[in-house]
Amino acid sequence: MFNNYQFASPEFLWLEILVVLLAVYYFWKGRKRNASLSYSSAHLLGKLKPTLKQRLRYLPTILRLFSLSLLFIALARPQTSSNHQQISTEGIDIVLAIDISTSMLAEDFQPNRLGAAKKTASDFITSRINDRIGLVIFAGESFTQCPVTIDHNILINMFESLQTGMVKDGTAIGDGLATAITRLKDSEAKSKVVILLTDGVNNSGFVSPETAAEIARTFGIKVYTIGVGTKGKAPYPYKTTHGTKYQNVDVDIDEGTLTKIAELSGGKYFRATDNKSLEEIYSTIDEMEKTKIDVSYFNQYSEEYLIFALIAFALFGLELLLRLTYLRTMP
Repeated sequence: MFNNYQFASPEFLWLEILVVLLAVYYFWKGRKRNASLSYSSAHLLGKLKPTLKQRLRYLPTILRLFSLSLLFIALARPQTSSNHQQISTEGIDIVLAIDISTSMLAEDFQPNRLGAAKKTASDFITSRINDRIGLVIFAGESFTQCPVTIDHNILINMFESLQTGMVKDGTAIGDGLATAITRLKDSEAKSKVVILLTDGVNNSGFVSPETAAEIARTFGIKVYTIGVGTKGKAPYPYKTTHGTKYQNVDVDIDEGTLTKIAELSGGKYFRATDNKSLEEIYSTIDEMEKTKIDVSYFNQYSEEYLIFALIAFALFGLELLLRLTYLRTMP
């Protein structure tokens, strides 16, 4: 971005004092050289008007002073500078594996567990502008909702459409993690991360959570696990012919398995009991998995002395031309 002028040799600007001294000298000298002539009456002289040549008698001196001033500026080497920055990033590839089983409709979170998970994950995605992020959903089976992408708008739109019933019910934690690993195993990112969120116990699927964790470790994929659910019982809605009713159900999260998955892969297990704690967990993960950003600043300088030098020589040439022609003085 264009900034301003600066001078490579500013010491030459002190020569501008010489221009001021010359201006004072020429003014003093001009006053001393005024000629006088005696007349018996000044009545007739009052009607005389100065000619154009008389009006321009100081122009050569002014041109000389200006040309000297511009020449001294040119000697100081004025420059314009442009600031540039180069940003290089080491992005992190992240896959969010989200449980969408019907138990995620429990309302110990607002509006419910799934709604809170969607909102918090969307905020997390928005903050990770330099990372590629993907989405895997699972219940009784799992599939990739969105491969890792830098187009976060598409990913957030997919989050908004998540709902229970998209796959058969159940909780296949191992399958969900295995599918997320599949999306990351060939990634060349500096860091590969899975954030797996569930509210239950593994009871479906073909891959055990421990086996999936071992595979994650093999491919250098770190897994952060989040268990969502209050302590004790949670209100769970169910529909009847008379509308929606609620019953309190036990919150059963296999924290042992989720902890083991995290430890095997070099990650960490978190427990979220409400919206605020879930937000804090994502903030903690965000801090732990910082994307490396290198910003290099450099200045590009352009020499601007030539225009000042050309104008100075042009004014000096005009002065000589006027002194030798129209404003020539007789000895």
